[in-house]
Amino acid sequence: MEYLSKQRYDEIAAELDHLISVVYPEVRDHVAETGSQGDRSENAGYREARRRQAKTISRIRFLQKVLENSRVIDPDALPKDRVCLLSKVEFMNLSTNTRMKFEIVSPHEMNLEAGKISLKSPIGAALMGRQVGETVEAKTPSGILRLRIESITFD
Repeated sequence: MEYLSKQRYDEIAAELDHLISVVYPEVRDHVAETGSQGDRSENAGYREARRRQAKTISRIRFLQKVLENSRVIDPDALPKDRVCLLSKVEFMNLSTNTRMKFEIVSPHEMNLEAGKISLKSPIGAALMGRQVGETVEAKTPSGILRLRIESITFD
């Protein structure tokens, strides 16, 4: 079971709808068109159209599974005094005295450029359930980071 924000759930549903109603019919028509152009075994356009069709079907199935196994998070039901999903956490890397701020999100919403880290990432997992003032250790590929939680906020 994965938990998603309402916004991300709606984005995935919109992408799925677009793939089913717009992209797949175009791909299907392109496969039919290129398939009618002679010998399929030597038709590079047909092979490429079939690859695109397979990728589209794969993406549709993946998104269907994500939505089928996901639930929308009720932000009001989340604790406000602990790091949890949808928390914006400001913390200090005690080794470098660098402050960082990230929102803790599901793996399907992760986007480092937007300041969103997965709750399953080493830092996200180390922060989950912790409170302001606590120091945690995150085991990352580059070594162990000691982090002190400075603040927890919600939008």
